[in-house]
Amino acid sequence: MLEIRNLSLSIPVSGQHILAVSNVSLTLEAGKVLALVGESGCGKSLTAQSLLRLGEFQGVNKEAGDIVLHDKSLFDVSDEELRHIRGGVISMIFQEPMTALNPVFSIGSQILEVIHLHTELDKDAAVQRALALLADVGLQDGEQLMQQYPDSLSGGMRQRILIAMAMAGEPEFIIADEPTTALDVSVQKRIIALLRNLQREKGLGMLLVTHDFGLVAEMADEVAVMYAGEIVEQASVMDIFDKPSHPYTQALMKCRPEYTKDGQLAVIPGNVPSPGDWAQGCRFAPRCNQANQACSATPVSLDAWHSGAHQARCIRVDAS
Repeated sequence: MLEIRNLSLSIPVSGQHILAVSNVSLTLEAGKVLALVGESGCGKSLTAQSLLRLGEFQGVNKEAGDIVLHDKSLFDVSDEELRHIRGGVISMIFQEPMTALNPVFSIGSQILEVIHLHTELDKDAAVQRALALLADVGLQDGEQLMQQYPDSLSGGMRQRILIAMAMAGEPEFIIADEPTTALDVSVQKRIIALLRNLQREKGLGMLLVTHDFGLVAEMADEVAVMYAGEIVEQASVMDIFDKPSHPYTQALMKCRPEYTKDGQLAVIPGNVPSPGDWAQGCRFAPRCNQANQACSATPVSLDAWHSGAHQARCIRVDAS
């Protein structure tokens, strides 16, 4: 089990630190997929990267809370332990495969580096492991492919290589940050099927960061909807699609292409507020067509409305 407990993160802005993620709690379990959903700027990637403490390289500070892996805080581990965890226990598939792969090193050298870091295989066994990983993600002619460089490959092939690299250290958890955004629709479907099959076969826990509810429906077991740095709704994937309860979740779902009317795709008016510009009460209230004066009075807790394990940070669910 991998847990984020009441985590708050701040980012550097104009010489000071501004809160960007506030009081977020999430749990990843072996064999389960948790989807973290929301628009760009809501704090999804920042939250996901915190599981590997990657934000520290950009000056992100932990203001409160903890991240716990197998009952041990990731903020208490040594640098050596953290290097093992990155790739050996928790791996990440980044959004843009062209920038995630190093253009000056061959595909083979990049996969082998991960294998050498996280296993004790000798050179020949590592090469065989790399070829097997490429075959696992549906890439044939592995020996030739390992000699090539990222700029000679298609976006779909590069994304498959990133998935192979993520699996190279035999991790327990995978973070997939918008894994299909840069790909065309036909390639997206193949990548989704590949991720789903690998996750189930290996019994991996997965945090899927996305804005795509179609991808959520395909892969997720649990869903957490994020807005302006906080979780606004959390439930099983069945409950989210059966009864989306927070107005933000409802609005996101209406933005799907299947809801298009008269050739017009639905949009949510306004923009996600920047960190530091959040509303005093419900942070979504300025964009919400169901808000009243009470919504802006005081901050709203995640369990303001709940039905079993289904929670929504809204005081007007029953009135909507």
